[in-house]
Amino acid sequence: MRILGLDPGIAIVGFGVIEAERGHFRSLTYGAIRTEAGLALSERLETIYNDLTQLLDSLQPDAVAIEELFFNTNITTGISVAHGRGILLLACRQKRIPVYEYTPLQVKQSVVGYGRAEKRQVMEMVRRMLHLDEVPKPDDAADALAIALCHGRAASSLLFHAGEKGQQCSTI
Repeated sequence: MRILGLDPGIAIVGFGVIEAERGHFRSLTYGAIRTEAGLALSERLETIYNDLTQLLDSLQPDAVAIEELFFNTNITTGISVAHGRGILLLACRQKRIPVYEYTPLQVKQSVVGYGRAEKRQVMEMVRRMLHLDEVPKPDDAADALAIALCHGRAASSLLFHAGEKGQQCSTI
């Protein structure tokens, strides 16, 4: 299964694509969609939409895993990121690619085994799980790979497949 992980943002949207097969994972590509500071929000959203649409067409993922929003202290930044996340969801929906959503806690639990893990621990486990020589850069790409790995692990579980048969499942 080819999984595209997305770490939502406005300035930077991290992406990472993995191949998941029977509990084994391989990194195919990763990087970031960047928008210029100072542009109107609508222009930034258009850039994100266009770039993601091109990625979806070229990478042909079987599924997309995206991080759910976590609002910390800056609600203004959170609202902008929510706009960007909406654009990501729309582009995936238009391409008819199933989207699965995971909280930061779920991602950390899946990748590190501890839901309160530090960012550097998550990044190092991403490197190890994907047999990479170094931690992916930018950090947003490493986060996107972690989200993809989380889905790769969840998709192989019996509980996940029970959800696909009509029980509650975290898809949109």
